[in-house]
Amino acid sequence: FGSSHLSSVSSSPPTHKYFPRHVLALSHQPSFTMPGKAVVVDCKGHLLGRLCSVIAKEILNGATVTLVRTEDMLMSGSLYRAKLKYAAFKRKRTNSNPRHGPFHERAPAKIVYRTIRGMVPHKTPRGAAALDRLKCFEGMPHPFDRKKRMVIPAALKVLRLRPERRFCKLGDLSNAFGWKHQALVGRLESQRKVKSEAFYKKKSAATKARQEALKSVKVSTEDQKILEAAGFA
Repeated sequence: FGSSHLSSVSSSPPTHKYFPRHVLALSHQPSFTMPGKAVVVDCKGHLLGRLCSVIAKEILNGATVTLVRTEDMLMSGSLYRAKLKYAAFKRKRTNSNPRHGPFHERAPAKIVYRTIRGMVPHKTPRGAAALDRLKCFEGMPHPFDRKKRMVIPAALKVLRLRPERRFCKLGDLSNAFGWKHQALVGRLESQRKVKSEAFYKKKSAATKARQEALKSVKVSTEDQKILEAAGFA
């Protein structure tokens, strides 16, 4: 992402009771792209609030971000506690006409989008343009299943939540409040993983064959001089 995260990089990451220094150093790395570049983020294993705060800042800085597998995003606290908070949220409505809002989204992608919207000045042209650069999906639809996917170390649960603390999945919360597609998304994800594994094995075999071919190839003396002159030797 942009230079806003570069300024917050610490030269010596703090120590922690549960995590070694080299693991904590991952969470202090700079951002992984520049504003204006399209990035696909795999939300699995990320904490909801921490990920959304990073994404909100980056889309305001000009980045184009696509979030996939939002149903596997995590929230600190037990599922029971999350249900209590969502039930309290559901009670908030327009008394005279509930159709005027606020609207209580059930799908994980919509919940994530609304969370990020709350961190963005969405009623201004700048905020509206930032939200136009954001897309959220359950699962991993085409063509994002064939693109490189990123993670954000500063928002990973394994780096930000102590091991004994409780957590829950956003997909389970959505399913409890009326989201009807958890089983469908799970089935599509299992099919995608089978195809992805076959593709990876084929790619690994091709890479290994290419490396072996490069080792066995012989270059003539004249060609070697040309390569050295061009800086490839």
